[in-house]
Amino acid sequence: MDTKDIEKRINKVLEEVRPHLQEDEGDVEFVRFEELTGVCELRLLGACATCPLAIMTLRAGIERFLLKGVKEIKRVEAVK
Repeated sequence: MDTKDIEKRINKVLEEVRPHLQEDEGDVEFVRFEELTGVCELRLLGACATCPLAIMTLRAGIERFLLKGVKEIKRVEAVK
């Protein structure tokens, strides 16, 4: 599978998630996808970057949607 296609599908899923984050003054940005390991790196922005519940948002929210929508993803990690 083409990496650009995977990135396009990741961004499509993030567009679905983004409005929920923006309701609380947060956001998310795609950084990169490592095809070899299946790791998707994201940057949490705005209120999400400093929120004490950010890891829960990442794991129970964003990662869950990405794993369901992009089968190539094995894990999602937040980067600074």
